[in-house]
Amino acid sequence: MAVASSKFPAPDLVAVRRALISVSDKTGLLDLAAALSKAGVEIVSTGGTAKALAAAGIAVRDVSELTGFPEIMDGRVKTLHPSVHGALLGVRDDPAHAAAMAEHGIEPIDLVVVNLYPFEEVRRGGGDYASVVENIDIGGPAMVRASAKNHAYVAVVTDPEDYAPLLNALELNFGSLSLDFRKRLAAKAFARTAAYDAAISGWFAETLEVEHPSWRAFGGKLETVMRYGENPHQSAGFYVSGDRRPGVATARQLQGKQLSYNNINDTDAAFELAGEFDPARSAAVVIVKHANPCGVAEAGSLRDAYLAALRCDPVSAFGGIVAVNRLLDAEAAEEIVKVFTEVIIAPEASEEAVAIIAAKKNLRLLVTGGLPDPRAGGLAFKSVAGGFLVQSRDNAVVDDLALKVVTKRAPTEAEMTDLRFAFRVAKHVKSNAIVYARGGATVGIGAGQMSRVDSSRIAARKADDATAAAGLAESLARGSVVASDAFFPFADGLLSAVEAGATAVIQPGGSMRDDEVIAAADAHGIAMVFTGARHFRH
Repeated sequence: MAVASSKFPAPDLVAVRRALISVSDKTGLLDLAAALSKAGVEIVSTGGTAKALAAAGIAVRDVSELTGFPEIMDGRVKTLHPSVHGALLGVRDDPAHAAAMAEHGIEPIDLVVVNLYPFEEVRRGGGDYASVVENIDIGGPAMVRASAKNHAYVAVVTDPEDYAPLLNALELNFGSLSLDFRKRLAAKAFARTAAYDAAISGWFAETLEVEHPSWRAFGGKLETVMRYGENPHQSAGFYVSGDRRPGVATARQLQGKQLSYNNINDTDAAFELAGEFDPARSAAVVIVKHANPCGVAEAGSLRDAYLAALRCDPVSAFGGIVAVNRLLDAEAAEEIVKVFTEVIIAPEASEEAVAIIAAKKNLRLLVTGGLPDPRAGGLAFKSVAGGFLVQSRDNAVVDDLALKVVTKRAPTEAEMTDLRFAFRVAKHVKSNAIVYARGGATVGIGAGQMSRVDSSRIAARKADDATAAAGLAESLARGSVVASDAFFPFADGLLSAVEAGATAVIQPGGSMRDDEVIAAADAHGIAMVFTGARHFRH
């Protein structure tokens, strides 16, 4: 085939005389088929698609007329036949190919319109094993790949969004399609089958509990082309995987300008942390800046939680992201709009809240219909030079951990409540992470430092800054608790927390010098709890 293709350069324009249409998603089908038929294109079709066309009064030829063979095995076998694939793969300008087509009565097909069995939808809908397997398309991808390979002569359309451009191109070129247009359709077709196969292979790995399959693939559909990426000189696009986890990818944007790359990254970070707080227990608000929380609080109302979260770091909150774990109400919305905010994300929003936010035309408001489950499994991946890293989502939740008091003094009930709160937040702070909390609110956060001591000092300084901004005489860190995302390798990090006024500490434990750190805590009357679980976040 390669030799034949190099001998016979692809023509620029190819007239579309015969089209094979076989679609699962019938969006726009009748309008497309009617337009093709009106243009004199013969339509060949299969199964339900053929029935839908015939019922609409559109002339259609059943594929079995081409193959001389009926559909069998409940439709599993219908287009897997030389009369179909020869019509798609034949190099029209190659005399040998043309002779073979003539000898076997193979009529060329110039256009293929195929979208695939709804495997992804059935999988997401919780279909049983047999149902999911039955929705693995075989004939569709085979036709798509054959047509895309032979784009020198065949155009292939896999997305209803391309029906209008297809008809426009045919009209522009008087019933023909250009080589450039066919190439672009072919590229999209191969991308579609790649994403489809990635979904299937991912499902098998998940179902069979294969943690590390020999080959790993991820796929997604372009949702938005962005103005730029993290920086103006970087290009970026937002792709959605089809995963129904509530969040920025599944949210409805009620108002505001287009989300940027950084907006999406930060909003995802904020809402994932908001999902750690059970809305039945308390209202919770998360404020994020540059993917790190700068204020988190829970309270009886979203308004009170927002004000407590804002107090932690009002400077960093300017231009930040706000995530809430309950329906956004008017009282909370009135407070949030007082500070310049980029995005608000909530499970739902009241009409009054929507109206309040509407006054800020550039403020984006997203509603998701639910919260992400912090205990749910899933995968996270990150690119590196020459490859990518894949790991399971960090779904450890502090409420499920066996907490162990390791000091002479046990935390009070109030301290234990704040310790759990602080460790819940520390899970979502870039490492090294130190979180000071008091009364169900963060009062100082130290993130992303090379030294845990530096993170502890920064968190204490943030608490002092918040104290000054609030006009308080005593530091907010006095009487607070401290969470560390990983163990203290030396006692110095703990001593920094003691100096700031902390009375209790929660950390994973596991250091070679745990005894030294525990002794330092005992020496200062500090209560310490080990979780046995680390929350590095890079």
